[in-house]
Amino acid sequence: MENKYLQVAGFLDNSLVNGVGLRSVVFVSGCKHNCEGCQNKEMQSFCYGDKVSLEDILKRIESNMPLIRGITFSGGEPLEHIEELRILAEKIKNLGLNIWCYTGYTFEYIKEEIKINTELKKLMELVDVLVDGKYDRSRKDASLKYRGSSNQRIIDVKKSLNKSEIVILNL
Repeated sequence: MENKYLQVAGFLDNSLVNGVGLRSVVFVSGCKHNCEGCQNKEMQSFCYGDKVSLEDILKRIESNMPLIRGITFSGGEPLEHIEELRILAEKIKNLGLNIWCYTGYTFEYIKEEIKINTELKKLMELVDVLVDGKYDRSRKDASLKYRGSSNQRIIDVKKSLNKSEIVILNL
């Protein structure tokens, strides 16, 4: 995998709260959003955690199969690591797993960015579900599944990229 590395803040082998079904979660380091009340504040530092090869991350994911249904990219801000996650996502899709991605960016912003950033476009074409939007402490809602505040949306990326509207998943 071209000797690529990712600054990893943490890894969950098995999670039921970071997307539908049993999945592994890769927490990346680095985030510029600085959301008030962030649950992973230490992961905002781009130096937090360990520099891990994409090959080692993939091996760890493979070791969790066939139990897991998918992978979730979280953090930190995954979209600060577009190239590395695109490479990893291609390998993950080849394993038959689905991909969820949490981001502080809105889908509207991402749709504009993919017009000029081909690497981001390639990554988004591999992501199945995107949970978008910054965490908003004033809109915190513990009853919501898979998100922390009511401004965040669970988006079917493939359908949304093919339509002129955002397709929200009601989970």
